[in-house]
Amino acid sequence: MAGAALIFPGQGSHSEGMADEFRNTPTIERGLALLDYDPFERIAEGTRYQQPAVFLVSVAQWERERPDAIVAAGHSLGEYAALVAAGALDFEPALELVDERASAMAAAAALTPSGMTVMLKGDPAAVTQLAASLDLIVANDNSPGQLVLAGPVSALEQAEQRAKDEAGARAQRLAVSGAFHSPLMAPAAARLRAALARTAFREPRIPVYSNSSVAPFVDPQRELAENLLRPVRWRETLLAFHDLGVEDYIELGPGQILTGLVKRTVPQP
Repeated sequence: MAGAALIFPGQGSHSEGMADEFRNTPTIERGLALLDYDPFERIAEGTRYQQPAVFLVSVAQWERERPDAIVAAGHSLGEYAALVAAGALDFEPALELVDERASAMAAAAALTPSGMTVMLKGDPAAVTQLAASLDLIVANDNSPGQLVLAGPVSALEQAEQRAKDEAGARAQRLAVSGAFHSPLMAPAAARLRAALARTAFREPRIPVYSNSSVAPFVDPQRELAENLLRPVRWRETLLAFHDLGVEDYIELGPGQILTGLVKRTVPQP
C-alpha cells in the first residue's frame, strides 16, 4: 500500500522567526486569540511557550498544504497536530490541550533538577545498560545511533562522563527544562489526564500512530497522558511506516529534524 506519511515535529524543532510566513493565516490568528498571549514573543522562555508555538506552526502549514497521506504520526508534542490533521481532534480543543500540557510539563520540570541528554553514535545496548546503571530512562529512540536519556541532572552528568568509554557515544545535553517521557513527568500526566477527560475525539480519517505503542491510537484520552511517561519510539514508528509501504514522508512544522531522522532510519531505494 504505497503512499505518504505526515510527520509532525516536537518541541526541539522551534526557532526564532519560525512563524513569520504564517503570521497572517487564520490558524495563527485564531490560535493567538484563543491563547490570549503570543507564544512566539516568549519562545526563549522554554517549554511553556515553545510547545504552543510549534503546534500552531505545524497546523498552519498543514492547513495551507493539505497533502494526501495514508498514515500520520507526531514526535511527542507533534502527536496533537497529527490528530488534528487526521480529523480525530478539532483545532480549538487541541490547542487547549497543548497549552495545558506545556504548562503542566514546565511545572513538573521545576520540581526536580532534571533534563535530557542525547547519546550519539554509541552502541545501543551499551547506552541502555549505562542508563539502567544510573536509573535513567531511555526516553527517545529517535534513529540508529541516537538515543536520548532522561532523569535527574546528577545522573545525567555521570552518564555524560562515562558515555565514550562505556558506550562509544558522544553525549550532548539538550536544551530542555526537564526529564520528559520519564516518571518525573507524573504530575504533568495527572493534569493532562484531567484535561483529556473533558475532550472529545473522533475516529480519524487515517491512522495516527502513538509514540509509545508504535500502533494506531486506540484510546487517545488514555494514551496521550501515558505518553508523557513513556519513551518516544520514533525509529520503530518510521520502520513500521516503511513496512506499510510508505514512500514519502511529509514533515509539517518548523525545521527538518524529522526528515533527517527518516534519512538515517528508513532504507533508501
